[in-house]
Amino acid sequence: MTERMNLGSLAREAYRGMAGLDRFVAASPLPSSLVHLVNLRASQINGCVYCVDMHSADAKKEGESDARLHAVAVWREAPFFTERERAALAFAEAATRLSTDDVTDAVWNEAAAHFSEAELAALVVAVAAINAWNRMGVSTRMTPESYQP
Repeated sequence: MTERMNLGSLAREAYRGMAGLDRFVAASPLPSSLVHLVNLRASQINGCVYCVDMHSADAKKEGESDARLHAVAVWREAPFFTERERAALAFAEAATRLSTDDVTDAVWNEAAAHFSEAELAALVVAVAAINAWNRMGVSTRMTPESYQP
């Protein structure tokens, strides 16, 4: 597929706004390893090749194992994730698929049991941000940075 446009150069102010959300999440009490997993899972669901490529590469640079990265797509069946990570991944899936019954009280309460209020707020922002990034990446067919034709 061919990239349709360079949204970053055509919508710079929007990109700056999105970068502000990313800075908020990076400065939050959430560990970057957890944010990478959440970003990767939402990007897989949304089919954003650019973001899947970027977040898996970033996680790997920070020491994430191949086994865990490969298993994010099937995290419910994989033994590699903590209960806290599972709660975050369940929340990310629910908030990404976002229908009237996806972010149930059970999903919310499970996340709230593993995260402080500040961490949970950051998780909500992180999931919202990656979903917005995914929609831009998929719409414009952003080419992964690692791709070399």
